[in-house]
Amino acid sequence: MTDDIGLANAYGAEVPESLRILAGYLERALDSATSIVMMRHTVDACTVYLGDPAGLPEDLKQIGTIATSLANDMLELTASGGNQIHIDSQAYRFIRSFTEVGDTAAVVFAAD
Repeated sequence: MTDDIGLANAYGAEVPESLRILAGYLERALDSATSIVMMRHTVDACTVYLGDPAGLPEDLKQIGTIATSLANDMLELTASGGNQIHIDSQAYRFIRSFTEVGDTAAVVFAAD
């Protein structure tokens, strides 16, 4: 089952910054036919990677760092399992899951 997060209804014209950032990362993941992997290595920042979380940690490609507050917003505004969000008339379908990469907990956003 996919949760449809109707942003136009929930937020009016204002889409949260965290979901705009997530949409940008999802675009990159689709272009690379891979997943977004987000890990928190420090208290105030999360590192974002492209790659297969089941593969070797060194094969993940670091593509950014975001504030923990933005990462927390992403988690609050999406659900585990299937999701669909609409941003600027573009629909994004993805699955959010959790795993470990090495000894570090990770959140995975994969195209659905």
